[in-house]
Amino acid sequence: MFRRREPVPFAFVAEADRFRSNVAPPPPEKSSATEIAGRWLLGVTIIAALVGSLVLGMPALTLDHSSTSTQESQASQGH
Repeated sequence: MFRRREPVPFAFVAEADRFRSNVAPPPPEKSSATEIAGRWLLGVTIIAALVGSLVLGMPALTLDHSSTSTQESQASQGH
């Protein structure tokens, strides 16, 4: 295959950084009251689920030293 011998002008790349479009993006749509209420409800549900899992999971994560000591004493007594 033949290679291109002509230099490639890269001036258009430098000009692309300075290019500004004269087309403005459309303005964002305003959220309706239903959408806002739905977002709040979703947020409250997620927070309630996290708090609930923390409340229900904390007893499983705590170490109960009193039950282990009674089990050890019963095992040492031969019961």
